[in-house]
Amino acid sequence: MATAGGATKKRRGKRKGKKKRVKTKTQANLINSQSSHHKPLSNSIPLLISAISGAHSFLLRHDLHLLPSQSLSLESLLSSTSRSLSRLFSLLSFPIPSTPPPSPPPEQNWFDSFLSSSPDYDPRWVQFFNLSKPSFTLLLRLLTPSLTSSLHPLPPNAALAATLFRLSHAASFSAVSRRFSLDSSTACRAFYSVCKAIVENLGHLFEFNSDINRIIVGFGWISLPNCCGVLGIEKFELEGHLMGENGSLLVQALVDSEGRFLDVSAGWPESNKPEDILKRSKLFSGIEESKEYLNGPSFELNSGNSIPQELSSSEIAFNGVHRRGMELIGTAFGKVKQRWKLVGKKWKEQCIEAFPFVIVSCCLLHNFLIKCSEMLPDEHAEGYRDAGFPVFDGEDNESGKRIRDALASHLSRANLYSSAAG
Repeated sequence: MATAGGATKKRRGKRKGKKKRVKTKTQANLINSQSSHHKPLSNSIPLLISAISGAHSFLLRHDLHLLPSQSLSLESLLSSTSRSLSRLFSLLSFPIPSTPPPSPPPEQNWFDSFLSSSPDYDPRWVQFFNLSKPSFTLLLRLLTPSLTSSLHPLPPNAALAATLFRLSHAASFSAVSRRFSLDSSTACRAFYSVCKAIVENLGHLFEFNSDINRIIVGFGWISLPNCCGVLGIEKFELEGHLMGENGSLLVQALVDSEGRFLDVSAGWPESNKPEDILKRSKLFSGIEESKEYLNGPSFELNSGNSIPQELSSSEIAFNGVHRRGMELIGTAFGKVKQRWKLVGKKWKEQCIEAFPFVIVSCCLLHNFLIKCSEMLPDEHAEGYRDAGFPVFDGEDNESGKRIRDALASHLSRANLYSSAAG
């Protein structure tokens, strides 16, 4: 029994050994199979690295001849491809292959090369910075006193150009750094320093208190008599829910008949109602204190609804002019977002304190470019969305109705006069 039992154990041992050998052989086959699958991939990786290096060299040599949208897209693609390759090497345990030697850096950075090769009326000024060289020179002269001390040794012209490039193309700080030979922290500091200088030095371009006669005359030309501004609210997107459920920051603005901003109040949570924002704004408190613009009897609207459902011809005329007036505010904000693309994109929640400041800077730049007679974005810029009038449900406010009817009657007569004259 003992002998038989011992023999049995030996046979079992042989079977176990055979299983181990089979398992080892299977593992070897699996490794060989993986190696054979990876071989085509490993052969193509040097070609891919060479292509990336060639694209990077092309970008360095021809960046000044590419549109910013093209160069920024190429930079983004190169960066994401490089990151994907690094992850692939780590996942497959590939040895990192040798890369071709990088192209020698240019003697001048992107901006200095542009300045040295750019004539006075080079269209690339508008492509890169969204304004002509004469306007850039004027803006630089206005801002230089505020920039010289705060950004030394960075030249004010480089700081301004870097800021305008970032605002115009929503460029990252790393993209700005490469073009201006800055580290990211210096690029960030320069950006906010220039925005601060714009607010401090161009604030007079909000002309509500300084040029009221021009404003009223301008609205008269579009059949809005004694109107000193169109008031509206615009949403700007933020990540997260700090400012409300939809993550939006509200900006109240007053504009004139030409789309200039007369007053801007930015940074309100989207949970605030427009009427609450108005009553808490400096615009409202300033008007209440001066009484300069309140030359008629005071009145209140019931929940903002003072327009009955059945409209006469004069009331329809009033609504048409009112709608055209409200389009001004949406179009002005649309042009700001279209020209200064950085404020049109969704900002990170941690930038919540800086975002309103940057929006006000862009509104002032908008006014500055109008004053310089610069071409603005397409007149059909997205911005105004006609939500229509709310359905009226309640009693008319008699004081508000009298004022509205007087305006409607005036507009009806103005339309009849225009038709007769035509």
